Amino acid sequence: MTDPDPHLLGPGLLPTPFTAEEIRDATGTGKSIRLLLEGPDGPMGEHVNRFSDTDEEGATLERWAAEDPSAVVSNRVTWAELQGHAAFDADTTSVSTVRLSTPLGELTCRRYDTDDGVFWFSIDHPGMPVQYESDGLRTTVLSIDRD
Repeated sequence: MTDPDPHLLGPGLLPTPFTAEEIRDATGTGKSIRLLLEGPDGPMGEHVNRFSDTDEEGATLERWAAEDPSAVVSNRVTWAELQGHAAFDADTTSVSTVRLSTPLGELTCRRYDTDDGVFWFSIDHPGMPVQYESDGLRTTVLSIDRD
């Protein structure tokens, strides 16, 4: 018997772009991700996601608006939970491989077109999408800094 595909989280779901282990390994001892949020009328602000206290199971995730670093929201996340955010329904999602011009450079991405939006995951940056669009909003990763 073959081992199950760690990218497949359940029946009816597409394979995720990354496994929990790949996300953990890409995070290392910690990293900060700077994001730009844009609405129909233009930029709405920058946010920061910071991973720290990493271990085999997960990390502490702190999030805040760049203009107000004192308003930090913090919680513990597991690598499996983060992988699960990219487990899309096979019947309502299409996947393609595309090139995307981003602040991180020209990236090869897996593009997931879903009922809830469009998500671009950079093959070279395991973790959150480097860009996503949903409900008229776009979020773009501006930078990734590792500890």
